[in-house]
Amino acid sequence: MKTKALYTGSFDPLTNGHLNIIERAAKLYDELTIGIIVNPSKKCVFSLDERKDMIEESLRHLKNVRVDCFSGLLARYVNANGFNVVVRGLRATMDFEYEIQMAQMNARLFDETVETVFLMTDPKYSFISSSMIKEVHSLGGSIEGLVPGEIIRKMDELIGDK
Repeated sequence: MKTKALYTGSFDPLTNGHLNIIERAAKLYDELTIGIIVNPSKKCVFSLDERKDMIEESLRHLKNVRVDCFSGLLARYVNANGFNVVVRGLRATMDFEYEIQMAQMNARLFDETVETVFLMTDPKYSFISSSMIKEVHSLGGSIEGLVPGEIIRKMDELIGDK
């Protein structure tokens, strides 16, 4: 059976922690979709199209990975698109508490063939969050080594324009 996995987030912006999870998940599954969630309760710096472009540029080296955008209930998107696996990344125990609750709720909503799989990010990226990246960058700090080079260039361009 072909495995279709989904890794979701707002990715505003994509970090090396996200990239670490994506590269590892791409080795585990036949197809991996990066699902950019439209979350109306989050105020994003980058538009959906900007985030999609930045992610696609950063993932060109991964042939079995595609990027998509969606809104609404995760389980509805998962079931409608025939995913077998939902990948979730964990950085620390506080992530686990939130993620386990979400996974348990989704287990009730997913088709019976869907599993949630947790991957721990590499410890060198465990402190990184998109929010922290945006804050450090906006205050003139270096984010080198914390996000892909393509993201730094886009952040310099796009944030400078806004």
